[in-house]
Amino acid sequence: MSSTPGTHSLAFRVMRLCRPSLHVEPPLRVDPTDLFIGEDIFDDPIAASNLPPLISSDVTTNKSSDLTYRSRFLLHDSADSIGLSGLLVLPQAFGAIYLGETFCSYISINNSSTLEVRDVVIKAEIQTDKQRILLLDTSKSPVESIRAGGRYDFIVEHDVKELGAHTLVCTALYSDGEGERKYLPQFFKFIVSNPLSVRTKEITFLEACIENHTKSNLYMDQVEFEPSQNWSATMLKADGPHSDYNAQSREIFKPPVLIRSGGGIHNYLYQLKMLSHGSSSPVKVQGSNVLGKLQITWRTNLGEPGRLQTQQILGTTITSKEIELNVVEVPSVVGIDKPFLLKLKLTNQTDKEQGPFEIWLSQNDSDEEKVVMINGLRIMALAPVEAFGSTDFHLNLIATKLGVQRITGITVFDKLEKITYDSLPDLEIFVDQD
Repeated sequence: MSSTPGTHSLAFRVMRLCRPSLHVEPPLRVDPTDLFIGEDIFDDPIAASNLPPLISSDVTTNKSSDLTYRSRFLLHDSADSIGLSGLLVLPQAFGAIYLGETFCSYISINNSSTLEVRDVVIKAEIQTDKQRILLLDTSKSPVESIRAGGRYDFIVEHDVKELGAHTLVCTALYSDGEGERKYLPQFFKFIVSNPLSVRTKEITFLEACIENHTKSNLYMDQVEFEPSQNWSATMLKADGPHSDYNAQSREIFKPPVLIRSGGGIHNYLYQLKMLSHGSSSPVKVQGSNVLGKLQITWRTNLGEPGRLQTQQILGTTITSKEIELNVVEVPSVVGIDKPFLLKLKLTNQTDKEQGPFEIWLSQNDSDEEKVVMINGLRIMALAPVEAFGSTDFHLNLIATKLGVQRITGITVFDKLEKITYDSLPDLEIFVDQD
């Protein structure tokens, strides 16, 4: 069996199958009135009134009897202004291949010798860095013969799911005109690029920014977020001024979203909610920050489909506080040496009862004098708070110095669990003479 280069009767020819593009005529068509008549003709009412019959007769005459093509640049119809001739142009190059598309190739194996070849076993496969995918194998039913000057054609398809270098490997095992068994391998390399970049931002919402990296417009049929088992997701859309009828029709037929070529961007917004587990209130899920993944499908200008699935999107670890202390109401102005009330809310964010609690003002580490103090007992007692419940209470304080002062060190202590929670951030009040 021989595989010496240059001695083969057969040779592979590969052409990528893709849709043609629209032919655009570079010269722009113009309205005849712009060629022969100036703008100042409308200043003369008599001339302007005779203009429509004159132009209409000229255009009609040219369209019906002019065979010299001297009017080929005239705008006979409003559709002519877009520069599209109605002709299609077949692809002139292999072109770019993007992740998520279907690679379709027309392969022809030609017999360039003067003798017939027989028992041709053909294989075609795609090789990547990770795997080999068999596209065609005629081992069980070889091509009986290919006559001199003849050829055998076939089409292969492959859904592109990997980035980077790909190699289309075409091989033929055949008997030449002299009965010698020969082996022909040929390799066709191409690069698969990423058509889209997806950036997400996660706070309480997930924003997906889809950017078009290709040289053609993309029409997004579907951009859906598939949440993990711990989450539910709802796409948020802007409300538009449309009727109920239009709203129903849009649910049946969803127009695609256009993302223009060369860097066009469209943002999608999803609201994420953590699912409950056996209770009416949400429970914090430990050890998982997987939010989900995006399923994206699109079509190009002439309907070629593409599909892409992102990797799992990770969110920031949720560290919700078991006990949260918030300020509800603080007086804007208080009088010096006069008691005032600070309204606070203590919230239990767990699924079990917490407490009882103690509230106090912690002392500063420095020797700085305490200006705002508790008026009365230094420690305030609070009853236990039920699961996912809250309680409002007032802290009785007094200020001993004029001007803008800070309330610092409001601290919560769980008497049952023996836990001291972080102090409330400093608050500012204005202390007046009255």
